Amino acid sequence: MVSHQPVILIVEDDESLRALWRTALRLEAFDVVEAGDGLDALKLVEASPPDLVVLDLGLPHVDGVSVREDLAAQFFSRTIPIVVITGSNADLSRLGVSCVLRKPVTVDQVVRVVRQCMPSPTPMVGT
Repeated sequence: MVSHQPVILIVEDDESLRALWRTALRLEAFDVVEAGDGLDALKLVEASPPDLVVLDLGLPHVDGVSVREDLAAQFFSRTIPIVVITGSNADLSRLGVSCVLRKPVTVDQVVRVVRQCMPSPTPMVGT
């Protein structure tokens, strides 16, 4: 069996944040794909479901709450772990996600929570 690097989909409309998180996650041996809005995210997940989604809630076109609801409703995507990163102080318990970070966040926090929320241990680089 060929092992693959876990694929992380970053859904964030702020290009500089997306670039920062992409770089950090790639350095941690993750493959990273990106979407700048909720509609693109849903298309990417349908085409090739990732191992985990990093999801901002304040997105153009289709907001993050709607993305989460759509992913939860689909058989092929309902078990994908989601890390919500948001600047909102709203109660997010209704989203049904166990991994939530409130902005501002550090790169180290993002990497740590992604690792914690992965469905199985991720391989270490060089082992």
